[in-house]
Amino acid sequence: MMALLLCTGFIAMHPLAMSAKEEVSSLNVVQQQKNVSGVIKDSTGEPVIGANVREKDNPTNGTITDLDGKFNLNVTNATKLEISFIGYKTVIVDAIPGKPVNVTLEDDSEMLDEVVVVGFGTQKKVNLTGSVGVVTADELKERPVTNATQALQGVVPGLQITQTNGSLEDTPSINVRGTTTIGQGTSGSPLVLIDGMEGDLNTINPQDIANISVLKDAAASSIYGSRAPFGVILITTKSGSKEGKTSINYNNSFRWGTPINMNHMMNSVDFASWMNDTFANLGSAVFFDANRMEQIVAYHNATPYKPGQRITSDGTIMSGISAGDNGYWLDGYGYGIDDVDWYSEIYKKWTFSQEHNFSVSGGTNKLNYYASFNYLDQGGFMKLGEEGLKRYNGTAKISSQITDWLKFNYTMRFTRQDYKRPATLTSSLYSDMARQGWPVLPLYDPNGYYYDAPSPALGLAEGGVDKTQTDNTYHQIGLTIEPIKNWITHIDFNYHIQSANRHWDSQMRYNHDVNGNPYVYSNSSNVHEDYYKENYYNFNAYTEYTHTFNEVHNLHVMGGFQAENLKQTQFGLQRNGIMFPGKPEVDLTTGLDYYGNEVTPSTNGSRNEWSTAGFFARVNYDYQGKYLIEGNLRADGTSRFRKGNQWKAFPSVSVGWNIARENFFEPINDVIGTLKLRASYGSLGNQNTTNWYQTYQTMSVGSSDGSWLMNGKKPNTATAPGLVSTTLTWETIESYNVGLDWGLFNNRLTGSFDYYIRNTKDMVGNAPELPAILGTAVPVTNNTDLRTSGWELSIGWNDRLDNGLNYSAKFNISDARTKITRYPNNPTNAISTYIEGRYINEIWGYETVGLAKTDAEMQAHLATLPNGGQDALGSDWRAGDIMYADLNGDGKISGGAGTLNDTGDMKV
Repeated sequence: MMALLLCTGFIAMHPLAMSAKEEVSSLNVVQQQKNVSGVIKDSTGEPVIGANVREKDNPTNGTITDLDGKFNLNVTNATKLEISFIGYKTVIVDAIPGKPVNVTLEDDSEMLDEVVVVGFGTQKKVNLTGSVGVVTADELKERPVTNATQALQGVVPGLQITQTNGSLEDTPSINVRGTTTIGQGTSGSPLVLIDGMEGDLNTINPQDIANISVLKDAAASSIYGSRAPFGVILITTKSGSKEGKTSINYNNSFRWGTPINMNHMMNSVDFASWMNDTFANLGSAVFFDANRMEQIVAYHNATPYKPGQRITSDGTIMSGISAGDNGYWLDGYGYGIDDVDWYSEIYKKWTFSQEHNFSVSGGTNKLNYYASFNYLDQGGFMKLGEEGLKRYNGTAKISSQITDWLKFNYTMRFTRQDYKRPATLTSSLYSDMARQGWPVLPLYDPNGYYYDAPSPALGLAEGGVDKTQTDNTYHQIGLTIEPIKNWITHIDFNYHIQSANRHWDSQMRYNHDVNGNPYVYSNSSNVHEDYYKENYYNFNAYTEYTHTFNEVHNLHVMGGFQAENLKQTQFGLQRNGIMFPGKPEVDLTTGLDYYGNEVTPSTNGSRNEWSTAGFFARVNYDYQGKYLIEGNLRADGTSRFRKGNQWKAFPSVSVGWNIARENFFEPINDVIGTLKLRASYGSLGNQNTTNWYQTYQTMSVGSSDGSWLMNGKKPNTATAPGLVSTTLTWETIESYNVGLDWGLFNNRLTGSFDYYIRNTKDMVGNAPELPAILGTAVPVTNNTDLRTSGWELSIGWNDRLDNGLNYSAKFNISDARTKITRYPNNPTNAISTYIEGRYINEIWGYETVGLAKTDAEMQAHLATLPNGGQDALGSDWRAGDIMYADLNGDGKISGGAGTLNDTGDMKV
């Protein structure tokens, strides 16, 4: 979607009187300027080339240092200079005319020691040994997107976000580092944690985000155990300040979006001509005869257009469809002469959206707070029927330093999303219209009513609505205890409630005959109500200790416990016979069908629950920030497996070498300030079951659905349970990673490269084949493995011009391939499914010789294939058809047996 973006905003605490005063003082600068000069050097005594020097109160007046670090600038008598350069701390000094300004810039420790959020804590970026991608709020805030998932597209190498369609409610899929698993019972997506609690990227307000960390390898994400086998996305939201000031912010955006890949339909004349050519090429009679072609051309050329009609220059009214002898309109495919662009009639060219953000923050050293509200109103692209999405976000955070050793945190987030669409709208409508939406089909009949099938217009406009309201409420309570310096204990409790109410109604629909009289087209009407609720509880308790020995040995140890429980409830109801079309409610239905017969309401429901628990530990050690090592151990247990298979331990280790901190590297530190080599190995578990109770025998129970009568009624029934696996256990993901990070020219040019191998073992594959005499389904087992290997490259440039303008650019690229290394359930090696030793997503096809320019050329080609020609692919081969190569030389074109040993003439 392209978007035009208009933004307005204001920030409180900036009085107009102050601005006016500053403008007045700046007018006097011209009359009181004098020259100031000086030299800017770094901590080694070398001149800093290109440093920015400007007046603090008049930033438009500035210059940069030359090759010797020198500068000259005309300034006011009593002003201050702001001196800055990428990679160094900004310095503000007094500028006294006639007195040299000689300044030594210090390395920016905040930049060098940038803190990155990792599992259950933070680390200096320079000390990271795992593969972690970082996204700042500055990288997200300027993107005209409606959710954080869209904002992450293309920002982190190896993070793939796929939008399957343009629906407002479509949830993009998220994947880290290629194909993760083909096992049953898992999506293979990364775990998303918002302030340490599992959440949904699509519901958080992007402007609440302070930073995002993407943990990509097992060493980085192993601390989260079984919930994070395929990476973790850590989102940290904004908090209040400690400066004692209250800041109020408001901004809004108004967007107009248009589809960028909308199909362009032929007009009716071109369409009919191409159809006739197609039939002629097939040796068949034309579809549109001469009389109908003449009508189509005349109708196309007539203007103007109104529903179902065109008016010629002499005032003659031409109808897009003719009346039949039975008083109804004729079939549109067989008799229509209209000229309809179905995509323009069904979809809007432009849609309007608006978003408003309000936040307030502030605090002191003892108490700080942050609160925000976001409102999004996003218009849909459906022209027929109602479509739209509204989202409301509210966030409140408070942090209190109760005593010197005790800190309290509380966060509450609420999200409501309302989505409405036509009840008959399907995900295949767009592609269906490419096949079924012939331009000659009428949209309206000559009386102005919607024409009947196969047009989808009547259903979209009058077939009912589908509405879903989804609420998410998050509560997070945390205590941080530090009884002695550097020994910190964290206790967190998180609670998430998700509820979704879905209502959709199917309305009776009416067509109209030639005289405009209505008649029933769809005689079914019913109301559906679905309710879903999820309660999620999470408890974390962990303690950590940090100590430095002899000023060179840095040690950090951590250990903790985590437990979580999820309870899910769902029920649904459908009842027939809407009494009042304008009030489609369950209690306003008759329970009868169109003919007055009683219809039993349809009901369904379920309750499910699972729990996990885990113990974890981490040790970090580094020597002078040069040599780094980290070890993690996680032991996980789950309720989804049987006793004996519920618990498993998963270790990981990573190492790093900060080469740029070596003494021998100091002479070139001004050119290469960062150079770090790292490597890691780790394993994680995945509770990969296809349902909630995979390892337990369950029975399906039916209500009044027996095939016989007992006392005049159908009895309840129950099916015998199938077999289950007693050995089903964890899927194991092993990851190997090597990487290199660098920063050149005072970290203006930064980058990283990673190469990785990930082995996913013991996936739940298809059940093994057993004789049919078994009499029941064969239980699934851990029997499938795969290997994904790939690489990632990220390069960034960040600089500031001499006028103070900051600019940056970032480029990233990644690639991955996945091979099946174990798959016992394809004994024939059929190429239609997974094959051991082959890559996933291989495309098998035929090699082409070319297009036959004449019938004679095609016949000559077929003559070289005496054992069946191309009959396996089709018949009646003519000029314009494809000629295929006989790769196996058997005198025919075919796919053989469709196995790896006999692919016929197909190849990858």
